[in-house]
Amino acid sequence: MSVSMLLAVVLICAAVFYVLGNRRAIGVSGGDSRQLHSRPNYYGILAALWFAIPAIAVIVVWQVLQGHFLEGGIVDSLPPDVLERSADQVRLVVATIKSLAFGGIASGVEPYMLESAAGYRSAHGFSQTLMSIMSLALGLLVAGTTVARITPQTRARNGVERIVKAMLIACASLAILTTAGIVLSMLFETINFFKTVPLSNFFFSTEWDPRFSSAGRDGGDTGQFGMIPLMVGTMYVAFVAMLVAVPIGLLAAMYLAEYATPKFRATAKPMLEILAGIPTVVYGFFALVTVGPFLRDTGDIMGLDIDARSVMTAGIVMGIMIIPFISSLSDDVITQVPRSLREGSLGLGATKSETIRKVIFPAALPGIVGSILLAASRAIGETMIVVMAAGVAANLSGNPFEPMTTVTVKIVNQLTGDNEFTSPQTLVAFALGMTLFVITLGLNIFALHIVRKYREQYD
Repeated sequence: MSVSMLLAVVLICAAVFYVLGNRRAIGVSGGDSRQLHSRPNYYGILAALWFAIPAIAVIVVWQVLQGHFLEGGIVDSLPPDVLERSADQVRLVVATIKSLAFGGIASGVEPYMLESAAGYRSAHGFSQTLMSIMSLALGLLVAGTTVARITPQTRARNGVERIVKAMLIACASLAILTTAGIVLSMLFETINFFKTVPLSNFFFSTEWDPRFSSAGRDGGDTGQFGMIPLMVGTMYVAFVAMLVAVPIGLLAAMYLAEYATPKFRATAKPMLEILAGIPTVVYGFFALVTVGPFLRDTGDIMGLDIDARSVMTAGIVMGIMIIPFISSLSDDVITQVPRSLREGSLGLGATKSETIRKVIFPAALPGIVGSILLAASRAIGETMIVVMAAGVAANLSGNPFEPMTTVTVKIVNQLTGDNEFTSPQTLVAFALGMTLFVITLGLNIFALHIVRKYREQYD
């Protein structure tokens, strides 16, 4: 039985136990629900939860452990000469066998692979059947015991609330653990990278050439991994994007919050926020087909050499993309400023523009700064627009009309290809990702500091 079908069966059985628990509660109370500690539906929910939770727990644990044991069985079935190969080659053989087991087509298939694939398919089917039996049996045992023990004094509501609270805590913890897992996975691979490449080569070199070097070429066996051109390109593109997005976004927010009529605001704000939902690849096409050629033709008219794929092209289009982040969040912050501040300023004789500049804007400044830094983090992490509008060349230049690239683009490039995962050319992607993570984390910490320092409490 497949996992999806098994989950459907679990949900159906949970619904059945909901009915059984409900009826059991009514039965033990003699049909008078006033004799029960909780409402009858709580007894049904308690029975359903005690069926679903153990069953799903078995499925999750089984799926986590199943792959390890089944792959171990494949490795044990391989001929000795295959096991003598490198770890990467053995993993490739195992992946090929797993693909063959479920009807995949692979080249260079040998007889032992077909035999191992048949054994893997049989073991996988047996494991799935055993998982289905174990999960349903445990659910039936726990839920059946719960239903049998229902009495009028059973505190079903308390039990349901404890279970729901535990589930909420688990969901909140999952988000934290996921973040920790992402950071640790990058950190360990970054450490492996710096065991091969010196820190000075990565942080202080201005040459990016991560290919394997030929004999006599500078850089030894691993090439040059200077991140300065990538970091300069990242910050340059993000800076141009912020020059476009911040003024337009703030002015749009001011107009929508203070000047626009309710009817116009109800139409304009959703239309503005649509920009945030457009796929970045569409922005990339827009930059490649429209903005880039426009800048190039304008430069030809003015006698300037402007490349269609440049920092300016990527920055302008990226700025258009992040306008909703600033305008929408700033608009929400501005509208939260108490009306009494506006009326007090206007009552003292200030004009509407003076009220906005000297009262409303300072009061909303922490939230506005937070929206700007959030938009900056979004710009720093963008990839597709840069690939299509600024190119992939790791140039170090101050000219915004020349092609440059960013850290995220090179992360994608280094993880795309047939390099070994343990090679510096692949591990450098983790070092770049860790560096970018530290930068964006610093921006977020700075935003929190600004918000907490200048935040004002209103009654």
